[in-house]
Amino acid sequence: MAKKEIFADGIGQIHFAGGMVRYDFVTLQPEEEGKAPVPEANVRIIMPPQGFLSAFNSMQQLIDKLLEAGVLQKNEPAAPAAEEAPKAAKKSSKK
Repeated sequence: MAKKEIFADGIGQIHFAGGMVRYDFVTLQPEEEGKAPVPEANVRIIMPPQGFLSAFNSMQQLIDKLLEAGVLQKNEPAAPAAEEAPKAAKKSSKK
């Protein structure tokens, strides 16, 4: 049996229903000239929770390899909003 390849620009939704994890894959479809493309769901993958965990672990391992190879770069975490609020309060109280 020949393998079937499916292209997706990303995952539109992922949810848990009926005891199964459901991924809705989307492709970007063109809109009117000058407007951003619109994601359109076109394939749904349904798997049991154990299959989801296995897939997640496989993806995490690939992410680690891509980071190590320099293909991906980690984003630095943004400063938490809780730390910014006291700074803003101090600035406004000095006035």
